[in-house]
Amino acid sequence: MSNTKLGLLVFWPTFWTGFPIKMVICLLLLAGGLRPWKGLGLEFLLVLSIPIDIWALGLCGRTVLLERLNIDPQSGLGKRLWWKWALFSVIYLPLLYFIVGFVTSASKAVTTSIIETIKENVWVIPVAEQITIELVMWGSVASAVLVLLIIGWFYGLGALAQGEVKSSKSKDGNFEQIVYFWDKIRIPADQGLLLTAFTFAGVVLVFLFWVLLPETTPHPHDEYEYSNVVKIEPPVKPLEVLKNTEKVLKKAELTIVELEKEKDASGDTQVNKEKKPDKAAEGKIKSPPK
Repeated sequence: MSNTKLGLLVFWPTFWTGFPIKMVICLLLLAGGLRPWKGLGLEFLLVLSIPIDIWALGLCGRTVLLERLNIDPQSGLGKRLWWKWALFSVIYLPLLYFIVGFVTSASKAVTTSIIETIKENVWVIPVAEQITIELVMWGSVASAVLVLLIIGWFYGLGALAQGEVKSSKSKDGNFEQIVYFWDKIRIPADQGLLLTAFTFAGVVLVFLFWVLLPETTPHPHDEYEYSNVVKIEPPVKPLEVLKNTEKVLKKAELTIVELEKEKDASGDTQVNKEKKPDKAAEGKIKSPPK
């Protein structure tokens, strides 16, 4: 079996075996207010993923080697493959990132220059067609480089797994005996204990999730403006309505009385002003002529 195929066969089931457990960890981190894609949340996720990856790699690696190559590897396969693959990935994946980024930027620059040359010397390309042509030109180059580098990564993983194949012994027996041995590996000896442990772990994780949630009941923000709100009027109480009406009528009656008093007072003042004689005019009238 080629290195690339072996690396893919071991990596793919290992990834999907540990993925659901990692998703549970991500949900717990989000419930606790930590983002699992950066900062302290990412560090927690990486640390907690180590035992999960070792377990999944040991299980799936042993299954693939036994099924495809009739080889039963030595115990501790997960630990040995994990540190080898981790060291190789730490070196290779950053190189893959920088190489793809460099190729993408270079292909974009070359594509832009080619398109500008065509527009100046051949014909004017519409905007929509220009965007499509540029995306196809630089995207195909970047995608091809990315695929080749991923194949190289799987080749390296398979080459490291080949070392375990060479150091392991082949499993004796026909196909039925190998399948029976494989089933014994997958089926636990004490199934009741496994079910109890699995159920208990699920209950603990559920309680931990609800404890870490900052708020159990969602509610709108304080600045949220409500629209189409139906106002429910309180029920009418006749006695209270009569009392309030009497109070309003009494206040209105008192107000009317006060207004009448003010009106009468202002009328009397005006009448007194009109009846008051003009002393200067009387003096002129009563003084005899000389």
